[in-house]
Amino acid sequence: AALESLGLLFNFAEGLNAAIPNTDIVVSLLGIASAVIDNVPLVAASMGMFSMPTDDPIWHLIAYSAGTGGSMLVIGSAAGVVAMGMEKIDFFWYFKKITWLALMGFISGFITFIVMRDFIL
Repeated sequence: AALESLGLLFNFAEGLNAAIPNTDIVVSLLGIASAVIDNVPLVAASMGMFSMPTDDPIWHLIAYSAGTGGSMLVIGSAAGVVAMGMEKIDFFWYFKKITWLALMGFISGFITFIVMRDFIL
């Protein structure tokens, strides 16, 4: 909440958008950032970045990226934090054993979404 109220998330998102003209890459980087930054303020910051209509597929991609990207680190999602407490999962164990799987799942889903959006839908 502090990052959002200071405007840092919006500035980060705008800086990404200005530096990288491809929205798919920007959204993927936002997804990766959601592993560390809370998903809700990150999505809120991204809402001001794009002027697409509300039914544009970019919003589905942002929702996918923020939700799935948060699972790359155990601290990136509320479910991960709960699992840490209930199952006594160590951060470094998760990082070594699970993060790469979550990253592969994120990339696979991202590519699948883009292929479906561009060639099927």
